Amino acid sequence: MKITCNFDSGNIDVIKAEHPNDIQLAIRKDHNSDFYQWFHFRLYSQSAEPHTIRIVNAKDSAYPDGWKSYQAVASYDRENWFRVETQLVNDELVITHYPEAESVYFAYFAPYSYERHMDLLHSAQSSGLAQIVELGETLDGRDMSLLVVGEPADGKKKIWITARQHPGESMAEWFVEGLLDRLLDEEDGVSRTLLEKAVFYIVPNMNPDGSVRGHLRTNAAGVNLNREWQTPSMEQSPEVYLVRQQMLETGVDLFLDVHGDENLPYNFVAGAEGVPSYSAKMQQLEGVFKNALLLVTPEFQTEFGYELDEPGKANLTIASTWVAEQFKCLSYTLEMPFKDNANLPDLAYGWSDVRSMKLGQDSLVAVLAVVDQLG
Repeated sequence: MKITCNFDSGNIDVIKAEHPNDIQLAIRKDHNSDFYQWFHFRLYSQSAEPHTIRIVNAKDSAYPDGWKSYQAVASYDRENWFRVETQLVNDELVITHYPEAESVYFAYFAPYSYERHMDLLHSAQSSGLAQIVELGETLDGRDMSLLVVGEPADGKKKIWITARQHPGESMAEWFVEGLLDRLLDEEDGVSRTLLEKAVFYIVPNMNPDGSVRGHLRTNAAGVNLNREWQTPSMEQSPEVYLVRQQMLETGVDLFLDVHGDENLPYNFVAGAEGVPSYSAKMQQLEGVFKNALLLVTPEFQTEFGYELDEPGKANLTIASTWVAEQFKCLSYTLEMPFKDNANLPDLAYGWSDVRSMKLGQDSLVAVLAVVDQLG
């Protein structure tokens, strides 16, 4: 029996792995940080019996409440990720699985690899509708890549979408893949209309270093990028610095920052109610966007979400609030669950890569609903 994680986004430490019914593992912390929750490892075993995997440091993870009602994902081909029996027992996360083949992968959520990220960029470029713009490099020397979809022209709205500031929230890049699939479909009426009216500036992965390193929440320096938007630096947070500079040059009329939430089993958005310049126009646009998304998909809801910031008390180091204040525009953080959508559960897959992509596709309808009112 062997457990390994020496691959893209791999994360686990082996404490004990001598018998299938007593496998003890621990999740590694992000580099230079105390954050940890993301795991991704491969189990190789020829034992034809149930395997019991205990993650012994679950109780001290970044979001211990996130383990409640959580089910890990597994895959034999690294394409199809399904849920496996998982319980929280004596503060340990216990995964029980009867392997149907010698080799099986386990992860916190369906991984989105760096290779797939590169494929996504170049597939978009090959459509003839998108251009790759290299903004600079990360601390580990990876490219910070921006996709510009559509032809810039006077009067066109500027739609910005960023994903995966927190690298363990891989559903965010799956969301972007789905959105791009639809946006680049020249036979889709929603997409054609949007590209007549707007240009999309899309960063599919804000944190490629953290993604490859198997981090939950930080970049190569151990910095939480979604607390860097007021004063980013090339030394600590070049990812934010470079994207922010491009925003300042281009302008922003609508911003979506896509994330995943460990605790809440719902899809929801968090707005800019607490920014000093919050206005009736912002409030009206938020309502139109949410109502359109409610109409187009039952995967979205507005009953559950984060508490609203008090007026003027928003944390402006966060992307969506900094953008709202800087550009006086519609700006949302969009959250998806690691668990399942409790309003529309799927026992086999939970909230998944495929459902994330479909929500990305549906989100374009909400963008279309507000595009003529932006600016």
